[in-house]
Amino acid sequence: MALPALLEVVPPPAPIRASVSVPGSKSETNRALILAALGEGEFTLHGALWSDDTQVMVECLRTLGVGVTITPDPTEPDNRTLVVQGCGGRLAPGGTEDSPVELYVGNAGTAARFLVALVCLGSGAYRLSGTKRMHERPQGALFDALGQLGYRIDAEDGHLPAVVRGAGPRPGQCTVSIRDSSQFASALLLGARVGGWEVEVIDANADESPYVTMTEQMIPIYTQPGVHQIEGDASSASYLVGADLMARLRGGDAESVTVTNWPHSGWQFDERFERFCAAALAEQVPPLVSRNTDLGDSIMTAIVIAPLLSRPVRFVGLDRLRVQECDRVQALYEGLTLCGARVEMEGDDLVIHPSALHGAEIETFEDHRVAMCFAMLGLFVPGILIRNPACVSKTFPDFFRKLATPMPHGLGATLRDPSDGHVLTEGELAD
Repeated sequence: MALPALLEVVPPPAPIRASVSVPGSKSETNRALILAALGEGEFTLHGALWSDDTQVMVECLRTLGVGVTITPDPTEPDNRTLVVQGCGGRLAPGGTEDSPVELYVGNAGTAARFLVALVCLGSGAYRLSGTKRMHERPQGALFDALGQLGYRIDAEDGHLPAVVRGAGPRPGQCTVSIRDSSQFASALLLGARVGGWEVEVIDANADESPYVTMTEQMIPIYTQPGVHQIEGDASSASYLVGADLMARLRGGDAESVTVTNWPHSGWQFDERFERFCAAALAEQVPPLVSRNTDLGDSIMTAIVIAPLLSRPVRFVGLDRLRVQECDRVQALYEGLTLCGARVEMEGDDLVIHPSALHGAEIETFEDHRVAMCFAMLGLFVPGILIRNPACVSKTFPDFFRKLATPMPHGLGATLRDPSDGHVLTEGELAD
């Protein structure tokens, strides 16, 4: 899909009536891929997300000797059926210290953390690297825990790039802090059965522990070969469910947008976004909403919707948003302020007041969630322009085509290149 550097989202001319699907869960897909690689036999993953983050995982697994075949998913363009030949953790050998096997993880946190632990089970040297931003994201707690198990990891100041010396299974105990990321604990838990690792998780907090719980719940299921179904991604669905909420808050009819594959397993923290929507419609959103206890990544969707609510809301527990794909707290503050919202940034908290909004040019900082949050706003607020919209390929490559597809199979928006007024067609968006 070729998108211009700047994209204008023009609101649809009629009330939105749409029923759409969302891609598979990124969190489930990358966990399932690691578990399948560590298993024995053939694993068929239906509904697996096919985006930047999962593609780098598949390519790295193939480099490590894991067989993965890929076929289209007829129900969702952003999904694939992935058939993984489990190798029981017997990975292709790494290289030498001077010439390690190279693994590129892009800006995928799950791929970076999960693969660091996985290649410890191999033999030889593996070098993991990614984007500039990935090299700035924390990894130290994971490196420390693997060091406790006797593995050698050469890295500067707890960041990628890193060279991992695979030493095979090394039964032992380790303690890992999830203060900076739950993915550290998940990486160790995913490899614990093959590695013989006993993992103690410390500094647990409700912000991160739901994702550790997801890992623990997936392990007994995805270590069994056979056919598995990856469910829809709740974080991705929040932008479409959020559009429904915005329509209703602005006086639209109920059920403007439905998501056909909204997840119901309870594994995904952002399934709670439905509760936020129900509270907003009942004018019962609490004065304080926390990323620690209320919402995961979908708290960004809630923040962009918050100017339409009837009273101020303080969003707290946002500190980890500052060290993800960009400083998301700052990005949300700047974007909403440009759109006319009254926003106060107090430390890592954002206080959003009821506000009249207008169009603005939004800097996404190459962050897919920033782009999708403000594109959702553009369905109702004229004049929203999204810079670098192609960054949505990280988790939801077909996002803008779903916005532009005519109702009822899409949301009926017009997408325009403001540099020349060209309106993008469905065909162009599908390229």
